[in-house]
Amino acid sequence: MDLKIVEVKENILIENDKKAEELRKKLTSKGIFFINLMASPGSGKTTLLVNLINRLKKDYSIGVMEADIDGDVDAERIQKLTGVPSIQVHTSGACHLTAQMVEDAINSFNIKDINLLILENVGNLVCPAEFDTGAHMNLVLLSIPEGDDKPLKYPLMFEVADMVAITKIDTLPAFNFDFDKCEKNIHYRNKDIDVFKISALNNIGVDELAKAIVKKINA
Repeated sequence: MDLKIVEVKENILIENDKKAEELRKKLTSKGIFFINLMASPGSGKTTLLVNLINRLKKDYSIGVMEADIDGDVDAERIQKLTGVPSIQVHTSGACHLTAQMVEDAINSFNIKDINLLILENVGNLVCPAEFDTGAHMNLVLLSIPEGDDKPLKYPLMFEVADMVAITKIDTLPAFNFDFDKCEKNIHYRNKDIDVFKISALNNIGVDELAKAIVKKINA
């Protein structure tokens, strides 16, 4: 008897990639640029996002999607500190968002009033990298406390990144972190990617990152 073997994960990813490409084309046709922000929990995603939004909102109409397994503290914080519309997306235990989940969340906005969408993905260096969200750009953060070896341990996250920001550089004196080694590890996974050194708390490097994002949008 012949057995049919179904590669479930592969099929799921293929279907997700199709949906993501459809979503990307749809957003492009409406003049909306979509950024997917990915990083570990506690890497400073929301703090950096607040600083970036407050620099970009004078030139862009921004909407933010905050993805977490539960809770709504990040969405509330974004809305309170930036004034831009923000929604909380609960994943019901999933460690990532699919393109369909993202589209469902986007439909909660009046997107005709938005030209820049930002997703703060679930805090995780593994699962979110596997699922194309339909974004035009993946911004990946790596914080000093996490260590300079993470690009070697979590390769896919850095392979799918369009930009990498090393965050919390103000904590460098407390940790054994080698910038040169870290950049070498990042470029081993992603040869030509730009790497930024950031302290969102002290407003170090945020202007440079914001300018690079605007350049990417304009391109």
